[in-house]
Amino acid sequence: MTRHLLLPLLALAIIGTTRAGDGDFLPPEPLAMRALAAQPDVRAAVAAAQAAAAERDALAAGSYEWEAIMIPQRRTVDPQLRYREFEGQLSRRIRLPGKAALDRAIGEHALTAAQLGIDDATHQAARRLGQDWMTWLRAEALADDAQQQRMLMEQARQLLARRVQLGDAARRDLDLMDAELAQLRAAELSARADADAARKALATTYPQLPLPAKPPQLPEPTPLPHGAAYWRDLIIQRSHEIGIAHQNTLRQQSVAARARADRLPDPSIGLRVLDDRGGAERAVGLVVSVPLGTRYRRDVAEREAAHAAKVEAEEAMVRLEIVRDAQATADLAEARQAQWQALQAAALAQEAASARTRRAWELGEASLPEWLQAERMARASRAQERVARVDALHAALRVRIDSYELWHDSDAEETSASAQHTTLAVPQAHATPPANP
Repeated sequence: MTRHLLLPLLALAIIGTTRAGDGDFLPPEPLAMRALAAQPDVRAAVAAAQAAAAERDALAAGSYEWEAIMIPQRRTVDPQLRYREFEGQLSRRIRLPGKAALDRAIGEHALTAAQLGIDDATHQAARRLGQDWMTWLRAEALADDAQQQRMLMEQARQLLARRVQLGDAARRDLDLMDAELAQLRAAELSARADADAARKALATTYPQLPLPAKPPQLPEPTPLPHGAAYWRDLIIQRSHEIGIAHQNTLRQQSVAARARADRLPDPSIGLRVLDDRGGAERAVGLVVSVPLGTRYRRDVAEREAAHAAKVEAEEAMVRLEIVRDAQATADLAEARQAQWQALQAAALAQEAASARTRRAWELGEASLPEWLQAERMARASRAQERVARVDALHAALRVRIDSYELWHDSDAEETSASAQHTTLAVPQAHATPPANP
């Protein structure tokens, strides 16, 4: 009979340490990528990139347009002398050399930042998916454990009831067992409610991601390969947030250079024609208009230069935060791994202690309350091990997500790395007008 009673406990321990392949507990990557692409913030980032592309083209084309002026008029010298006259002008302001290149640079940096924004939005959505997925698996694991514990206690209750009928146990022991079983049922209902809520939240947030009828088993966490320093550097290298901040700095530097170039105003060149006295007088002339720069242009240039210094400092702050977060993320994965190993050892030891106490109770060497207390401690240790297991898996998953090794377009890694190291060659503005503005 003792062997029969211990088999479920041993089976539970074996289930708790089942190994699975790396990533088997995660949703298939194509389905996960489809769910991430459908997230509102990712779609908003895509629209922002489309707007940035249009803005880049607009800056490249320039805001200056042809302007036509037509003045038909009638002149009366005396009642007998009336003339039809006409005056017309076609002109356009032109960008001085270097300004068009600066405008194109502004648009290109803004577009690159917006494209990186798509990847960063996907990254943030992947973080949320990882959090929601692991929350569901944690709740399901705790609910399954609660169900198994309730079933084991029901089996023990049946055996105890049989012993009471045979006069081998006291009725008060059965009452204690019933109270313990009622608490386990309540705990199971609570755990199952949490699991159902987590599943519904996941299904609502990611309707494109079909959830399996039975949640996958949790594998044993494994240490990060190559060590924490390797993953820290990889996270920093591939950070889209740093790439976005760097592109914003380059853009603002271009804006500041454009404002400095605008201290020399752009001229307007046009053609003017006159037809006076009914065609008796005709003229064709070249019209050149140059605004006279004032203090306003100087102040605008100083303002944009200050903004460039501000954005550069903000980029340094972003880099510092990413470095700190990357180190903390990699270190946390190692710490969670060690914590799970310690709690697993504690759970196995407490499981063995509970089994020995149960055996002693069956032999009459220990009281039922002693075994129930040992069983409660074993349940608490198992729950801690389950939570630590999920936390360790989630910490490792966070490292893979932050390093763009999972749920991410691999082509964007090169874009981010190049965007972080792009330097700006600021074109110089000249006084000589270009041939083709």
